[in-house]
Amino acid sequence: MSDAGRISATRHLGPLLLLFAAACTVTAPDYRAILSHAERPENERQLDAARKPEAVMMFYGVRSGDKVADLLAGRGYYTVILSQIVGPDGLVYSTNTGGEEWLNRFKRPSFTNVRTVVGPMDKISLPQDGSLDFALTHLNYHDLPQPARTGMNKRVLAALRKGGIYGVVDHSAREGTGDSEVKTLHRIDKRLVIKEVTAAGFKLVAEGDMLSRPDDKRDFNVNKIRNQNDRFVLKFVKP
Repeated sequence: MSDAGRISATRHLGPLLLLFAAACTVTAPDYRAILSHAERPENERQLDAARKPEAVMMFYGVRSGDKVADLLAGRGYYTVILSQIVGPDGLVYSTNTGGEEWLNRFKRPSFTNVRTVVGPMDKISLPQDGSLDFALTHLNYHDLPQPARTGMNKRVLAALRKGGIYGVVDHSAREGTGDSEVKTLHRIDKRLVIKEVTAAGFKLVAEGDMLSRPDDKRDFNVNKIRNQNDRFVLKFVKP
C-alpha cells in the first residue's frame, strides 16, 4: 500500500478507533467508587490491601451488565463488589449454605441485583442454562470435601455460557500435599484444584500473581496468621 493509501485508511479508521476507545472508557468499572461504597463496612475495606480486589476483578474481566455468581460468599465481601461492578443491568447470585446475617444484608434496597441462594454447594440452585458470564470461589474451595467440590464444579460448568470464566482463589499448600492440609492449615494444593476443575470440563487459561507471596513456606495455619500467605488466582474458561 502506498503512503497515500495508508493515510486514507487511517483517516477512515480514525473515527471507528475513537468510538471503540470511548466505549472501553464507558464500560471500565470505577473501582475507586466501588471500593469506597457506603455498603462496604470498614472491616471489609481493611481486607482490601491483602485481597487486592481491583487487581483480581481486572484479571477476571468482570464488566457492567454481566451475570455472575459468588460461591460460598460468607458475609458477602465479593458479592458487594460484584453488585457494584455489574450494575443494575447485571445480576449476582450470592450463594451460601446458610447465614442469617448474610441473608439480611442482601435484602436491602441497594442490592436489587443480588439473588441469595441457599443450599449444599454440590447441588446449588444456579441456573443450569449457560446464562452466566462469571463465577468466583474466593478462599473457600478448600472448605468443601472432595465430592462437594466435584459437584459444584459441574454445576458451575452448566451455569456458565461458552467462554464464561470460572475463578478460583485460595490459600496455597505445598506441592504434592493435595487436600491433606485443609483441616490443619486451611490450604489446598493448586495442582489438585487444577486437576479437579479441568476434570469437570474447564480449561485453565491464565494464572494471576497479584496475591503471590514467595516468602511463604506454606507451613502455618492461615486462620491463625492472617494475610501473610501465598494465594493462587486461577482463571478457567468453559470451552
